[in-house]
Amino acid sequence: MIAVVDYGMGNLRSVQKALEYVGLDACLTSDSSVIKTADALVLPGVGAFRDCMDNLKRLELEESIRFFIKTGKPFLGICLGLQVLFSTSEEFGLTEGFDIIKGKVIAFDRKMKDKDTGETLKVPHMGWNRIKIKGKSPILKGIKDGEFFYFVHSYYVKPSDESVVLTTTDYGVEFVSSVWKDNIVATQFHPEKSQRAGLKVLENFGKWIKKC
Repeated sequence: MIAVVDYGMGNLRSVQKALEYVGLDACLTSDSSVIKTADALVLPGVGAFRDCMDNLKRLELEESIRFFIKTGKPFLGICLGLQVLFSTSEEFGLTEGFDIIKGKVIAFDRKMKDKDTGETLKVPHMGWNRIKIKGKSPILKGIKDGEFFYFVHSYYVKPSDESVVLTTTDYGVEFVSSVWKDNIVATQFHPEKSQRAGLKVLENFGKWIKKC
């Protein structure tokens, strides 16, 4: 059973439906005991970093998520669920994250230019963009370099250790669009909104769970 953490933010139901579409048993939950004992955990989210951390603490879910990650079972973070794994975010002032992956979450420069056209790029970064594969992970099996995924974000992660970088994406700067560390995989893009490629990622996540 895959537990999708329900902390009152983001497109939780669409993540659950996408997991179910590829044949996985997924439930939305804010129950600490369910989170701790699940076979796999998904932390999705869209919104502000500080609100996310506040909600997780208020619902007493932060400790449960930390406990789960320490079990070594598969964990998938999506968008905000990637960012909160990091040490700090500069969104609306400095806010502490889980500090499970060392690094910070920083804002796109609102004056950045498209490298080809010279036009000022819109923030948030919203829409389809390519990934560059930098590392190896079972989550990317069958995904080709240059594949398109869907993004919605104004901030991006900057790991202290480059070895965790799984993919990068160009949008004014080359930013980290997914990471892989031990039992953690997390994406800035939204697999549940990325059609065929996104469903393949979720299908791969399910196969990884069965091997663990």
